[in-house]
Amino acid sequence: MSTYVYGISARSHPALPEGMGGVGDPAFPVRVLEEGELAAIVSDAPEGLRPKRRDLLAHQNVLDEVGAGGPVLPMRFGSVAPDDPAVTGVLAERGEHYRERLGALDGKVEYNVKATHDEEAVLHRVMGENPELRALTEANRQAGGGTYEDRLRLGEMVVAAVQTREAEDAAEVQRVLEPAATAVSVGPDSTGWLANVSFLVDRRSAEVFLAAVDEVRESHPHIELRVNGPLPPYSFVEPGPSQPAEPREASTWD
Repeated sequence: MSTYVYGISARSHPALPEGMGGVGDPAFPVRVLEEGELAAIVSDAPEGLRPKRRDLLAHQNVLDEVGAGGPVLPMRFGSVAPDDPAVTGVLAERGEHYRERLGALDGKVEYNVKATHDEEAVLHRVMGENPELRALTEANRQAGGGTYEDRLRLGEMVVAAVQTREAEDAAEVQRVLEPAATAVSVGPDSTGWLANVSFLVDRRSAEVFLAAVDEVRESHPHIELRVNGPLPPYSFVEPGPSQPAEPREASTWD
């Protein structure tokens, strides 16, 4: 049977609670595979695994329980290896990397921040900042709406101005929040979001980071922020930019 991988810890990590269950229905028992100085928290993998609510919560609960006892490198939901030897083989092959990451992520959590615009508020702001837009709008009004070409030109100018403001505000969100984090991982572009960024934050200074989020909200009322966290640092298991944590279908673990 395939092996489901929840995360990686040091071999010296405290033992798991007896009888802990993971993914599957009924839940498969969670166990530990050791290799050198490392350990992988695993269970058998259900057939046809999909990101159903019960299994997503089970994956998260295992990581929460393990993380309470010390640093753990969280694997994304659906990380599956062919068998136990395949898991220990990866631990042996990438041992130095995983030990470095365990040290770097000790005491850290992830906050994912997605930003979007309040459409009415940003339009008001764009018009207020752009005299040419205001002048063209007034000219069209006085001309009874203006010609089709005038209206088209105005619409194109508004779209361009909003897009410029989106890029500026995305940079501003990251600029304000980055000093309160120890690392930043920019997520993939997604329709509807002007920013999608994960921040690695020291657990002890999470309040400082959340205060910075409130600062953005207060100083930029046309920006709406959605904050997800604290999370296991999924986006920082590998150094450098990575996707923020999102449920996904089963994948190969290596």
